[in-house]
Order: sequence, then structure tokens, then C-alpha cells
Amino acid sequence: MRLNFNLPLLLCVITVATHGQEIRPPSLNIGDPAPPLRLREWIKGSPVQHLEKNKVYVIEFWATWCAPCRSAMPHLSALARKYRDKFTVLSIDVMERKTTPIEKVKAFVDSMGDRMDYPVAVEDSYLMQSGWLNAAEAHGIPSVFVVNAEGKIAWIGHPMLLEEVLQKIKNNTWDINEALARRNWQRRLAKLDQDASYELIRFRHDPLQDLRDPDSVLLTINEIVRKEPDLKYAPIIAYNTFVSLLRIDPRKAYEYGKMAMVTPTYDEPAWSQIRVAVRTYADKLKLPAEIYQLGAEAYQAEIDHIAFPENVDLYKFYNNMATLYWRANDSLKAIDAQQKAIADLKNRKNFSSATLAEYELKLQQYKSK
Repeated sequence: MRLNFNLPLLLCVITVATHGQEIRPPSLNIGDPAPPLRLREWIKGSPVQHLEKNKVYVIEFWATWCAPCRSAMPHLSALARKYRDKFTVLSIDVMERKTTPIEKVKAFVDSMGDRMDYPVAVEDSYLMQSGWLNAAEAHGIPSVFVVNAEGKIAWIGHPMLLEEVLQKIKNNTWDINEALARRNWQRRLAKLDQDASYELIRFRHDPLQDLRDPDSVLLTINEIVRKEPDLKYAPIIAYNTFVSLLRIDPRKAYEYGKMAMVTPTYDEPAWSQIRVAVRTYADKLKLPAEIYQLGAEAYQAEIDHIAFPENVDLYKFYNNMATLYWRANDSLKAIDAQQKAIADLKNRKNFSSATLAEYELKLQQYKSK
């Protein structure tokens, strides 16, 4: 994820309130001393009993049931080998079901081989989950914590975003205060965006029943954005703005959507929100070709940024993309997308023959134009 932010505005975010409630910092954050390791057993590599000063540690959190964790492990293993002389990578199994025996965890690690090329341990009674992940409000796994040579948390994030951090730490150019400000800004903006959804919930009935709703939604959003301009293209705000503009002025919706698709906030740009909105309203509103084109481009942008394509049914993305290109009167791109949908579907184990027949029929339709 690429993030744009205004650093001077980030230094006082802890005291900013929304709906009368402060956005309190997590009990563990960047810049704080790293908690102790609370481990049940080491199952691979040389055991590490405690974190030593003057050493940099990369601590991965994962679980056997987590497909994205499994997909990220080869990347982390490559980094572990690349920076072997600079950093120590540790991998901690967390969040397992109570019924998962340690033998299953060991078998998983063994099956990964050199795709999991670093020491691995199992947490002790959910203590790593509570003391690290929950305390830092690091939602979901895989998650990585970097502990610097002073024993402080230097970064918290996804392993696929780790290399730039390690390179800067290696070069002594990593700014821990800036990293803290960035994370606080992300958390604050995410909270404000979520609060906006509660503000807008009163407009969430059938949007075609009341023609006053789009104007009311936009007036409410304008007031929210006036108070916090960084929210203009945040995911929830973006979806509601785009949908409202679709119903009032599709040309303005198109211009707004183009900007939303290239403007990251606390998360990636609003590719998902744009493509979902176009698909949702494609059969409800009479939309110009450029809107369908925008929706198809949103699908492509999201595909281009999927970290682990093997975990996603890309054929569904390409099939929907083809439909939108077809509605945009771009038969060549519709054919190309549909061919990709068919190719991806055929690469899936036990794919549906009925789905394949449906996709091939659509391809013939696009070619017959």
C-alpha cells in the first residue's frame, strides 16, 4: 500500500476526538519497548530465549489456517537470506484453534521446507497474540514487527511491505518517529472513515426509492470532508460519494472516480469501491460508456495490486471486467478479459464445467460483434 500523508498534522492525532471519543493509542505502538517472547516450544532453527539489545529482529506472526500467511513465507524467507548478517527473523505460530495439535503445526512447517527458511516457534497460551498483536491493534495475520537494536518496536505491518523498511534500517535512514506518525495517521483516518459510515447509515435504504437521498448524502459527506480533507477519497467516503454522483451527474462521478482510483489514503486507492459500485448499479441506472470503462479499469488496477493471486478467484474478476468492457462498447478489451477469465478458470482444480461453458458462450458473443 502506498500512503500519502501530511506529517505535521500527525503529531497531535492522539488528542483528536470523533463523536465525543478520543482515538486512543494502542497499548503497544511503534517506539515502545518490545514485549518479552512468551513461547511454548521452538520447532525449527536455533531457539531464541529473549530479544537481545544491539540486534535487530523481524518477528512474523502466522497460523496454519492462514492462506495469505503461507503465500508470504517465501518472500520473507528470501529477505531472511538476503539480510542474514544484519537481522534475525523469527516466526511465531499464533491464533491456532484449541483443537490444533502441535504435531499439525510441525507438519506444516516441515512441508514448507526452505520456503519457511527461519526459526519457528509456537506461542504459549495465546500470550504472543495478546501481548503483541492485540496490544498493537494489528488486525489480522500475517503481521510483522521489527524490533530495532535498542529493543524498541520500529515498524508494524504486512511482510510484503517489509523490504523497504529493512533497507532503510540497514542504511540507518529509518525514521521511527515518522513511522509512528504514519501509523497513527492511518489509524485515525480509518476510524474517521468508519464513523462516517454511521453518519450515512440513515440513507441506506433502496437508493432508487427517494431521489432526495443522493443530495443529502453529498451534503453530509461535504461536511465530513470539510472537517477532515484527508477523508475525501477514503474507502467508505469514496463509495458513497461515487454512488451518489452516479445518480445525480455521471460525468462528475467519472471525474471523482478517476481521482479516487489514484489517491491512496489509510488504505489502497478505492479500486474495490469503484468496481463494486459500477457492477451494482450497471442494471439499475442508465450509465454512460465511460463509467463502465472506469469500472473495468478498477478491476484491472485491483488485479495488478493483488499480493497473492493464487488466493483469489481471478477468473471472476476478469469475467466481470469483460462484461463492463462490453457495455462500454470496447469489444477487443472484452474479448481479452474474457479469454483471461477462461484461462484462469481452466487452471483451477475441479473447476465447474458449467461455468466454463457460460464463459465460452460469452466469449463467442463478444467475438460475434
